[in-house]
Amino acid sequence: MNFNEIIENNKNNIKNIIKLITKQDNEDIEQEVYIKLWKNKDKYQERGSFKSWVNTIAKNTSKDYLKSKVVKYEQNSTSEELILNNIKDKKNNPEKTLLISERQQIIINAIENLKPKFKEVIMLCEINGYTYEQAAKQLKCPIGTIKSRIYNAKKELADNLKELL
Repeated sequence: MNFNEIIENNKNNIKNIIKLITKQDNEDIEQEVYIKLWKNKDKYQERGSFKSWVNTIAKNTSKDYLKSKVVKYEQNSTSEELILNNIKDKKNNPEKTLLISERQQIIINAIENLKPKFKEVIMLCEINGYTYEQAAKQLKCPIGTIKSRIYNAKKELADNLKELL
């Protein structure tokens, strides 16, 4: 088998191994694998399959790349850039404040438009933090009724608030 056939027969497999290990397509690693295959083709011993030998070289080359100083430098600089980019402005700007208040008003209106029995269980359990047992005592009805009303109220709210979700 000539070297061009070796490359052609194993090209996709080598690319997949590199991508699996390094999480990126990297032609430099791919070229390095081919160079190692070419340099070491005389060292191949027919103890296992030729394909597994090629795979081992691709895996080891990819792992070596990850251990290299180049990757460590890239990761450090990238993480510093990410930290700077992820620092959030703690101040609420007027636009953000307006959006939040509009969103809250839409939610309040949706709760106000619920059927009275749904509205009261939502207010007790979700807004005021009552347990189902406490709400059942307050409304003088079984816990199952409270659960059913909560379920139906949430379902109705979800339908009415689709654009916010």
